[in-house]
Amino acid sequence: AHVPYGPRSLEEVRSFGEEITAYLLSQGAKLIVVACNAASAAALHHLRAVYPQTQFVGMEPAVKPAVEGTNSGVVGVLATPATFQGALYASVLERFAQGVKVLQDTCPGLVSQIEKGELDTPETRLILEKALLPMLARGIDTVVMGCTHYPFVIPAIERIAGPAVRVIDPAPAVARQVRRVLARNSLLHPGPEQGEINCLTTGNPSRLEVLVPRLLGERCPVGPLFWRDSHLQ
Repeated sequence: AHVPYGPRSLEEVRSFGEEITAYLLSQGAKLIVVACNAASAAALHHLRAVYPQTQFVGMEPAVKPAVEGTNSGVVGVLATPATFQGALYASVLERFAQGVKVLQDTCPGLVSQIEKGELDTPETRLILEKALLPMLARGIDTVVMGCTHYPFVIPAIERIAGPAVRVIDPAPAVARQVRRVLARNSLLHPGPEQGEINCLTTGNPSRLEVLVPRLLGERCPVGPLFWRDSHLQ
């Protein structure tokens, strides 16, 4: 709802986060993943304070595993301006990136390309080349996906960067953390049945219905949500 969050103010992102959380809790959510680096940086601590009984899992750029695995001592991070400017990212660098050179790029226009489903078009490749080629020239051997949109273009990134560069997608680590939090709070589903994906959007459901199979590799129901009097319905 109301993405992208990168250009928005701290107050806006926190307000949206509160309303989205309230809606998800009304639908029975037992854990909420703030699946956006910019929103996590702006609102995660705030949401935990406003909803102290709710389990949240947030995102932060996977700088730690990048630093632990680099041989060249130079790593790249691709993320939005809001992530790079946030206190969370600065804290991650301070904690984990001592003695390592971290290069960063905001990849202007990449989020828009991904949201159009253009994952490996000439324009998308040009955006990625502008970000990656200078980093490669400076010796990166690892690149971190610091925006949850960017893993959708990992195949294109790998073709540009080559097999010697490790690409880190934080999503598997987030999924493992979700399982740990659910288990720790006795919230794991006890049965063998798998869950299902339902997508809701404040945007155009028909457009998202076409886009989802291209991004996720499967179809899922897509429904509309509406903001009325600052509330999701």
